[in-house]
Amino acid sequence: MKSENARSNARSLITSLAAGGRHHFTAEEARTALGVSAAAAKLALARLAKQGLVASPARGFYVIVPPEYQRLGCLPADQFIPALMERVGAPYYAALLSAAQYHGAAHHRPQEFQVALARNRKPIACGAVRVSFIARKRISDVPVQSFNTPRGTIKVSTVEATAVDLVGYDHHAGGLDQVATILSELAEQIDPQRLLAAAQTASLLWAQRLGYLLDLVGAQEKTSALKAYVQDKARDATPLLPAAPYEHARRSADWKVFINADVEPEI
Repeated sequence: MKSENARSNARSLITSLAAGGRHHFTAEEARTALGVSAAAAKLALARLAKQGLVASPARGFYVIVPPEYQRLGCLPADQFIPALMERVGAPYYAALLSAAQYHGAAHHRPQEFQVALARNRKPIACGAVRVSFIARKRISDVPVQSFNTPRGTIKVSTVEATAVDLVGYDHHAGGLDQVATILSELAEQIDPQRLLAAAQTASLLWAQRLGYLLDLVGAQEKTSALKAYVQDKARDATPLLPAAPYEHARRSADWKVFINADVEPEI
């Protein structure tokens, strides 16, 4: 009987939370609100999860799944990542292909939601929703902006910071061909001075490769400040594709880059 009461009360709890605009809660909040043991609360929530009413993308953290997302078996990632990151106290931003989508490069839909953190974290699988995490040095220096979601706001790298990260983590973005294609889609929005500021939060090698790729896709008007920075600071040339041989590759003097890969953007 107590078990039935806990289940009924748990259902009332999530209805009440959703009515008040709350779409996430912790296991401890549920236990306290229900006035039952941790084991009883866990059992009641497990039953609601089996019915598709709640999901748990992280240990002790639950989301309420409204009817429109029950086919997913979870809330979309951008609707719970901000609350989860706040709970664990981790600076974050939506990054790479996920960030590029916010900036209008929707041609390449990522199979997982990509989030940058100061240190790595295990990926999330919640129903059909997948989240991967990328460790980003100097994360607090990376320029971000807020975008609205149906459940609040989410931090996203600016278009310039997204361009920097795409080059630095090209292996997480489908390779250089796809990176160049996305850069061509983002180029019109890039501000040259903000691009320089974003590049200064990362390795100089990234700036060298980024400048070359932006020139390759016809965005030379965006790279003057970045080029002056590279030519002043870069002492050595870097391979465009770090994992490939470059001893016999031709060299870009402007960007001090060994062109050891044929990049073919879909322009």
